[in-house]
Amino acid sequence: MANQRLPLEGIRVLEFSHAVMGPACGLILADMGAEVIKIEPTPDGDPTRRLRGFGTGFFTFYNRNKKSLAVNAKAKAGQKIIRQLIATSDVLVENFGPGTMERLGLDYPALAKINPQLIYCSLKGFMPGPYESRVALDEIVQMMSGLAFMTGPPGQPLRAGASIIDIMGGTYGAVGILLALRERDATGRGTLVRNGLFETAAFLMGQHMASSAISQTPLPPMPARVSAWAVYRIFDTKDEDAIFVGITSDKQWERFCTSFERTDLLADATLKTNNDRVLERDRLMPELEKTFGQMYKEDIVERCAQAGIPFAPIARPEDLFDDPHLKQGGSLVSTELPDGRFSTLPLMPLTLDQEWMGLRSQPPSVGKNTHELLVELDYSKKDIAELRSSGVIAA
Repeated sequence: MANQRLPLEGIRVLEFSHAVMGPACGLILADMGAEVIKIEPTPDGDPTRRLRGFGTGFFTFYNRNKKSLAVNAKAKAGQKIIRQLIATSDVLVENFGPGTMERLGLDYPALAKINPQLIYCSLKGFMPGPYESRVALDEIVQMMSGLAFMTGPPGQPLRAGASIIDIMGGTYGAVGILLALRERDATGRGTLVRNGLFETAAFLMGQHMASSAISQTPLPPMPARVSAWAVYRIFDTKDEDAIFVGITSDKQWERFCTSFERTDLLADATLKTNNDRVLERDRLMPELEKTFGQMYKEDIVERCAQAGIPFAPIARPEDLFDDPHLKQGGSLVSTELPDGRFSTLPLMPLTLDQEWMGLRSQPPSVGKNTHELLVELDYSKKDIAELRSSGVIAA
């Protein structure tokens, strides 16, 4: 939205966070135009910057469009800086472990005295209840909510292939903040917004809970489910690849049989309706496996697209860099990596007036904006030099 005012311009957010949940919440607010100041510990910043394995990309992806203030929040002088910023801020986001913000003296009751208009968003593993003091992670709540059970094959619980609970928890936190900002417009008062990973996972399982309540039977995992659609699965192709094909209506079935030159199946009265095909699935599937197995993936894609049949090649994350839809649609943005190289990463999947809320600044280096923020708070060059030499702020 290069030529338009972003929705949250003028809103200042202090983000006390690490890993995914809090940073995802801050990312949404930052992409919407808020000034998000990431509070990082001195001297090395957020430990997420140094994660390896599957955590390598966490910091780069979730921290664009943010500023960085590196400060020792345990030092008296550091506490003073933070409290001065609190007085100028609209929102605080935190996803630290239970009791951390209280030990720092940065809990909601304490900060509401400094700034009664502050909206304080606390993102935890669990909301108030018997589990409240427990530490949680995305994978923990996927296991205890039934999500891992529903994802893996029978007897093999499996976490989803992305940090979906962290991301959705941060997203619901952002929704809560937007609601609180709207409420503050009416009342002039801030409030406490809470979200829990476990409660988020339970919400995502609501459809399965409803199905179980209605059917009065335990649900099987998704890989073992009986699909409502006769053709709704992955098929192997001639070029040793794979493709998912879903045929969800009788009109689609007619178009499939015509496009794939299987009019013999179309003429079979026992396969006329979807329910007929479900009953004949044991006989039908070998026929379709044979058809797809004799065709190259590219040919299958072309025929499915022309016939208006739902399909999906089985992609890897790396395939998205060159996906023509994402590239031409404008939803990928060039982002600087920790080593100085650039790569395209996805924007928030939302447009306003057909405009993406794009990149305004790259993920910040540790303490990149410390000096400018202290100057704004009327710290002199001498004050800043003393804070730096004493280790209160990053050198």
